[in-house]
Amino acid sequence: MKRAAATIAALFACVPLSAAEPIQGRWVTGEKDAVIAIAPCGPKLCGRIDRFLVAPPKGVDQRDVNNKDPALRNRKLLGMAILSEFTEESDLWRGTIYDPKSGKTYRSVIRRKGANVLEVKGCLGPFCQTQTWQKAR
Repeated sequence: MKRAAATIAALFACVPLSAAEPIQGRWVTGEKDAVIAIAPCGPKLCGRIDRFLVAPPKGVDQRDVNNKDPALRNRKLLGMAILSEFTEESDLWRGTIYDPKSGKTYRSVIRRKGANVLEVKGCLGPFCQTQTWQKAR
């Protein structure tokens, strides 16, 4: 009896109790203006603008004109990482999110809310804004 209990305890110690669901894949933003491809970038995850669903003001060749760093204002938005440094933490993913419309970077938390839905939060201090992203088809 003691050996069985020890074996069961050892098995539970090896299995994470609440691992984060994977977030890799292609996702339509909450504003439905772009598709973001989330994939590994080294040991962490990042999300790049894969496709525009609504063309930016300067078309698909739009540059990062709102970036606070003048040296980065000439980079193309298409293919640029807007999600960076995401790591798994318990039942969610933490990293940073860049908003090319404002040129600002925020702390971010991403959580799966089903097979086809991501909850994406961007936070500045205690204030957060949440978007729901849908799986791209």
